[in-house]
Amino acid sequence: MTKIPDITIIGGGIIGLLTAREFIKAGATVAIIEKNVLGQESSWAGGGILLPLYPWRQPDAITRLVLQSLTLYPALAAQLTEETRLDPEWNPCGLLMVKNPDLAAAVNWCETSNISYQSAEAGFFNTLNTIPEQPLWLPEIAQARNPRLVKSLKQDLLNKGVTLIEQCELKSINLNENRVTGINTTSGLFAVNQLVISAGAWTGELFGKFFPGSDEPKIAPVKGQMLLFEALPETLKFMVLDGDQYLIPRRDGKILAGSTVEFAEFDKTTTQQAKDRLTAFAQNLLPALKNFPVIKHWAGLRPGTDQGIPYIDQHPEISNVYINAGHFRNGLAMGPASAQLMVDLVLGRPTQVAPEPYRLSSEH
Repeated sequence: MTKIPDITIIGGGIIGLLTAREFIKAGATVAIIEKNVLGQESSWAGGGILLPLYPWRQPDAITRLVLQSLTLYPALAAQLTEETRLDPEWNPCGLLMVKNPDLAAAVNWCETSNISYQSAEAGFFNTLNTIPEQPLWLPEIAQARNPRLVKSLKQDLLNKGVTLIEQCELKSINLNENRVTGINTTSGLFAVNQLVISAGAWTGELFGKFFPGSDEPKIAPVKGQMLLFEALPETLKFMVLDGDQYLIPRRDGKILAGSTVEFAEFDKTTTQQAKDRLTAFAQNLLPALKNFPVIKHWAGLRPGTDQGIPYIDQHPEISNVYINAGHFRNGLAMGPASAQLMVDLVLGRPTQVAPEPYRLSSEH
């Protein structure tokens, strides 16, 4: 980087990539610094349902970012596919929610949020083995295929001239009064203008190390394990949420089963216990999966906060440091609107979503 970029982003997951893209659209120059490989952590590992699980049980601050993101995804997916020739597989295949004991709250949320819904008829359960409880069908809910979304975003940013630096770890920062002037990394010293920290599950640790103080973000790693079945197309045509686990059919027929929620620090080890539990859930819910092998088993580290509300804010004391992190299980679902809000705040534009719930000083 000979010329200092307008924006330097620490962290190349889905949030960092979407934030970079939003800055580029606004005319800024951007560099992303990632300690591993772009998008290979939580972003790569998730399921890609573009809705929180049981959104009516989540804080309103999550709903606001999700609903704004839902309006942005169709154009985002179409542009990425056209401009990179890499299809992120945005797919509005619909979501079947099998058990809704709090149906009144669910219906109220759907109506208030303008989300299409209907009672799920018996036909939905022809191939499923479960006991429905006030089941709901959300016909317009989409998914994105995480690894393909990451690949298309990465290519899009390369096409647009973003500097991407991988395998580059932050070692220390240079502070001058209330500004960061440079960052020392395993790849050398980089001068910065504006610094955005979007390092997912590692963000809390980075703030504790480099910006200690009362407003440190409370973000901790939460492990999630998932499986992929080598199924045939049409084995399952829509996403299914049953209890706290789900099945997601990809366009090529493969079916993803998830997921665990484990507080295991920064341990991404997969376990036989989780594999057995997810396999049993998947094969019980969709007996046809007994005919197909499990071809992948992996784990990712989600950036967990107490309520799942991300931090999207300017540092209270260091004028050129910002944070966009802590999306827990909903980085994809909240990502486009989170990126938009971050850029609105940095550039002083009117915000599309009210910023108050995402401040460092807010209760998360």
